[in-house]
Amino acid sequence: MAGRATLLYILIAMIRTIAYLCNEWGKPMEAANRETGRGSSKSASWLQEQANIIRLSAMTMTNHSGLGHTGGDLSASDILATLYLGDVLRVNPMEPMWPQRDRFIMSKGHCSGAFYSVLAAKGYFPKELLATFMDPLSRLNGHPDRNKLPGVEANTGPLGHGLPIGVGAALAARMRGESWRIFVLTGDGELQEGSNWEAAMTAQHYNLDNLIVIVDRNRIQQGDFTEKTIRMDPVAPKWAAFGFAVEEVDGHDHAALLDVFSRVPIAPGKPTCIIANTIKGKGISFAENEPAWHHGVPTKEHLALAARELVIEVGE
Repeated sequence: MAGRATLLYILIAMIRTIAYLCNEWGKPMEAANRETGRGSSKSASWLQEQANIIRLSAMTMTNHSGLGHTGGDLSASDILATLYLGDVLRVNPMEPMWPQRDRFIMSKGHCSGAFYSVLAAKGYFPKELLATFMDPLSRLNGHPDRNKLPGVEANTGPLGHGLPIGVGAALAARMRGESWRIFVLTGDGELQEGSNWEAAMTAQHYNLDNLIVIVDRNRIQQGDFTEKTIRMDPVAPKWAAFGFAVEEVDGHDHAALLDVFSRVPIAPGKPTCIIANTIKGKGISFAENEPAWHHGVPTKEHLALAARELVIEVGE
């Protein structure tokens, strides 16, 4: 009986996976245009609405816990919404360990509020779980833990770790002859960690064109603006010098994001770096371009104002 139950479970899982893939990837590819972006059935306007819901969700979680990284959550929300809800990533929430899935690594793991919110929106776990953010024994730690939540590929938080892990994963896919891709989202202040550049050298050495690095270039890090801390500009030529194919994009323009993601690898035989120019605290008047909101915790009054500015009805 135990053997039959196991076979039945496997059969059900296979049927669910096939149904999901047919639904998500069997859709006809749409022609590239500014509204939908190349290769996605989701409109840029719909993705904008979803990104704003993610923003308010992350702020609500930070208000609940009294801790978080509001500014970076807000700057990364459009990127995350496009990757997950714009169907850029080939993933299956019903089978989170599907071997041929794309891997996404949230190297800027301190911005977990937005990351958890998009995972819940994609269906990896119930949205109700978001209300437990950073509670004692909660599965939603301040930094993502792959042992606690489906959809988390790597434990991140210490900066400069995500890209080295991503390079190792990309090399593993190459060695196995498999076609899945690795997307890594880094902060810009995070690039001050030397481990990123060691990983970048390795990626170009092995011609890992299945690796896509996305830099959330919001120009603010803990305490101050990046250029006042350690000057980083020009960022694009640095990545190009390390052997990456580089493209800059407005990190809040969903159509532009869909377009560039549809074209990776930008250059065959080269890893890709997409520099997403963003605004720290995007969408919220009191948080935009304010270094204090790197760690800022919103009050109930802040949440009410944010909901109005994001045009979201409370409770949505």
